[in-house]
Amino acid sequence: MSETTNLTIRIDKELKEQADQLFSELGMNMTTAFTIFVRQSVRQGKIPFEISLNVPNVETIAAMEEANRISRDPNAKRYSSFEELVAEVKNEL
Repeated sequence: MSETTNLTIRIDKELKEQADQLFSELGMNMTTAFTIFVRQSVRQGKIPFEISLNVPNVETIAAMEEANRISRDPNAKRYSSFEELVAEVKNEL
């Protein structure tokens, strides 16, 4: 067996408890889970999952801004049901 070393990390208490629970259900402890993560990282030469800021693109941001403007506009047409909306669209065709 290879020589081991200690590693100390700081993590949010609630997050650690959630992770401990998950790993326990998977039949492992935090050390085993972290070792798996590090081994996969080394094996793949990267973080073994996608990391992103989850930032919406320009088109999505524009649609969100438009929806906000419409929701604040007291003169915007309102519908009491989806069926009412569909009926109006059909009448316009």
